[in-house]
Amino acid sequence: MTQTTKTRAGGRSARRAARAAPLADHLRPIRPGMEGGRYAPLTPADVERIHDAALEALETIGLADAPASGVEVLSKAGAVQGADGRIRFPRALIEDVIAGANRSVTLCARDPAHDLDLTGTRVHYGTAGAAVHLVDAEGRNYRECGVQDLHDAARITDVLPNIHFLQRPMVCRDIADNLEMDLNTIYATCSGTTKHIGTSFSDPAHVAPAIEMLHMIAGDEAAWRARPFVLNSNCFVVPPMKFATESCQVMEECIKHGMPVLLLSAGMAGATAPSTIAGAIVQATAECLAGLAYVHAIKPGHPVVFGTWPFGLDLRSGAMTGGSGEQALLTAGCAQMHRFYNLPGGAAAGIADSKLPDMQAGWEQMCSNVMAGLAGLNMVYEAAGMHASLLGFCHESLILGDDLLGQAMRCVRGIEVTDETMALDQMRTVCMGGPGHYLGTEQTLGRMEADHVYPALGDRSSPKEWEEKGKPDLIAKARARKEEILAQRSAARFDPELDARIRARFTIHLPA
Repeated sequence: MTQTTKTRAGGRSARRAARAAPLADHLRPIRPGMEGGRYAPLTPADVERIHDAALEALETIGLADAPASGVEVLSKAGAVQGADGRIRFPRALIEDVIAGANRSVTLCARDPAHDLDLTGTRVHYGTAGAAVHLVDAEGRNYRECGVQDLHDAARITDVLPNIHFLQRPMVCRDIADNLEMDLNTIYATCSGTTKHIGTSFSDPAHVAPAIEMLHMIAGDEAAWRARPFVLNSNCFVVPPMKFATESCQVMEECIKHGMPVLLLSAGMAGATAPSTIAGAIVQATAECLAGLAYVHAIKPGHPVVFGTWPFGLDLRSGAMTGGSGEQALLTAGCAQMHRFYNLPGGAAAGIADSKLPDMQAGWEQMCSNVMAGLAGLNMVYEAAGMHASLLGFCHESLILGDDLLGQAMRCVRGIEVTDETMALDQMRTVCMGGPGHYLGTEQTLGRMEADHVYPALGDRSSPKEWEEKGKPDLIAKARARKEEILAQRSAARFDPELDARIRARFTIHLPA
């Protein structure tokens, strides 16, 4: 007779199954929009001095090259155009603009579950850039990137939990016509992810047809205006302290059509911005305050991201240093200025100067991403996938970046100190007649998912286990994950009828 051994209900297998089940959002160890802001590289006195210097720069130096339309609206608002053509901003005008700015900005997504609340110090990580090359991590080569590569980046982003938004990370080098490139950028990104999207336009005339496409995707104009899910990333200045005439005209068109705007000031410290970290922050702050005044003069309260975005420079060679400690400090200092103004803000972090997803890339990406998050930066742009100081984008690195950003976001969450987490009761139980260790205790098992972030691809096995598994390679694992994602049908794809209407109206380069 065969005897069966009964297993205790609720045993180890049941606990494993419970741990494997998805956690409710409020129990997850990390999630988009966790609050940072514990790190402050600037003292309160430093912040006040930078603020005063920025106001002085606006009042005495001003900005050149505003388009005629900008001169008109800014002059009506109280700015003054001098005989030298520069627009100067009285201190009182800027103070009024800051006081009247929109501080309750939510960047919408096609799927409301991915909306980004930019109030306070809520942190979100995502992509950005204008890479002209795709990094072939397997072949260790660079090639020109195209619209399919951009679409694939969107599809990958859509399923990565720690990449919270997709701003166009590369340009479609296979589309020669600039209008078609701008329109296909929107199509490739929107059909690849339901997360929030950022894009730019190379000509003011391109905004209207792009908006027409976005109305079609949203359903109609009213639906678009209620929930605009694409932001205009706008380099409205050419540092130092000059308006970018055509980009300002693009910005005016985007505001007219209800599109949120990222005011992006991207000076190079030592070239187009002062070489000192404080000086670069002063200039970026002044330029973005001028941009905020510009937007406010057109439409008070329009949703704006305050994009102080200065970059570092290797003064030995003149090469950009996106992965440097100086870059991390620039970004964290800018985030602190955003907090001072209580304005939704964005800046760059996570850029690798390394050409491949290697150890150098790891330290470069982690350093600035963690500091940006701890500083409470709302929108951490270029946080994953960017290599060669923004010249290259890598799909495998984007996937590995999801793991990296999970750990960065755990740092943002910080340390909770409560009666429960200080665990004195556990210490008494374990040490006074208990097992002498905390392995397997109810508290340890109960918090192992809610307190800890586990890598999806990162390897924590012992050397023996690693060898038994065939010595898996991290890049190979990322490549396999990429192929797995791209082999599946995109959940963000358009309805066939909508897709047909878009293709009938516009020249779409992606195959149907």
